[in-house]
Formats: sequence, C-alpha cells, structure tokens
Amino acid sequence: MLRNRKGTFNTDRYLSATGPGRRIIRLKAKQVFSSQGERADCLFYLRTGRAKLTVVSRGGKEATVTLLTPGDFFGEECMAGPNEQRTTSATAITVCVVLKIDSEELTRVLHSENAFSDLFVQFVAHRSSRTQADLIDQLFNNSERRLARTLLLMADYGKTSDPVTVIPKVTQQTLAEMIGTTRSRVSFFMNRFRKLGYISYNGRIHIHESLLSMVLHDKLPEQNASRPTLLDPPLSRARNAIAPCSKLTSAAFEHPLKYFFPPQH
Repeated sequence: MLRNRKGTFNTDRYLSATGPGRRIIRLKAKQVFSSQGERADCLFYLRTGRAKLTVVSRGGKEATVTLLTPGDFFGEECMAGPNEQRTTSATAITVCVVLKIDSEELTRVLHSENAFSDLFVQFVAHRSSRTQADLIDQLFNNSERRLARTLLLMADYGKTSDPVTVIPKVTQQTLAEMIGTTRSRVSFFMNRFRKLGYISYNGRIHIHESLLSMVLHDKLPEQNASRPTLLDPPLSRARNAIAPCSKLTSAAFEHPLKYFFPPQH
C-alpha cells in the first residue's frame, strides 16, 4: 500500500505505479482498450495521450460519445456488478499510457482509502455535470454552436490548467457524430470559423481565444448551411419591431459559463 512518511495514502503515486491488481499498459493510436458488450472487469485511468468512447447501434452505425484527456477515468461500469457489460468501446487516438485497475482492487481502495474515494467521486460528479451540459447544449443550441463548444472542450477551456491552442487530430466525421449533424455541415462550419478568425488549420486545428468569446457572448451570426454568407442580413421593419422581444427570449435561455464548461478535476 502506497503511503508517504506521515502515513497518508498518496493518490498520485497510486495512479502512476503498478502494484497488486493494477498495471500500466501502453497502446498505439487506433488500438482498443475495451470493446462494447464485453465483460466489464476493470477501471482505466488515462495518464497520457488522447482516447475516445464510441458506441455502435444495432443497425451497425457507430457514433463517438466523448473524447478522453489525461486524468480521465473510464470503464466505471465495472462498479455495477461482476456480470456488467461495457456500454461503449474505448479506443486510443494517440499513443496512450493507461493504468488498468482490476474491479476487486478498485473495490478495496474505494473502501479503505478516503483520498482515492474523494478523487473518484469528484470525477464522477464532474462527468455527470458534463453530461448534463451536453444535454442542455443539444436542447438549446444549434449545431454550429455545439461544434464551437466541442472544439473549446477539446482545447481544455474550462479546466484549471491553461488551454492548449492545438487540439489532437480529429476527423470531421467524428465531430459530426459528437454534435449530432452531418460531416458536410461540419465542413461548412469549420470553413466559416476560419474565415471569421476563430480557428486556423493546416493539418492540425488551432483554436483562437476569439472562439471562446463568441460562445460566451453569443456573437456568432445566425446562419444556415445552405446560405454561406458571413454577414447578417439587414433587419426589415418587421424584424426591427420584434427584435427587443427576441433578444429577451434569447437571454432567457443563455447558459452560465458552468453549463458550457462544467468544472474539471
């Protein structure tokens, strides 16, 4: 059992070292950690690299549920019981280093070490907040704003650490699956973001801080993928007459910062 000189359990050391019931594994890009439908017998902790969780429907359609960053746990289905199955597949996007914790060892450390239990419960609460924020995003925001929020989350905006300006490689199809739209619309929105100065890309996507300002202050002009103009059309008399009411309605559904970027551990 890992303890420092004062006898306190050291969570960082526990999550960075091998020991009874846990081992470190390394995977290359596109290798699979676990597959949907197989027995859930362990928890994973992502130390380095990027990964994704995907799900396949009965009709064979695959969708990306979420992207994983260092410090994330995944595979927590193993806590539900010995016969629980994986609900998603976990796949490496880049080279990954992961700590694999057997379900028996996970049960032991959760029961005996409050420091680890606190960390894990905090992570689960943050993931729940993120899931709720994703649902709110789907209900109240159009696909263009959902794409902007997804890009900012991939750049670690909203975390305690400084955001990154270059996000990991991701395909437009993956982004489309995550926000619930088509690849062609994502392509249109990405080109539009680039023309507006929110992003730049040449093989890798660079996120500019102006994209965050756009999302928080709702400054993106309303557009439709079939009308690829960059400027808002002039308001007619009728639109001018209802504009104050529209702004009030929009403000009523404007989310605080925490709903766009729930706190991270």
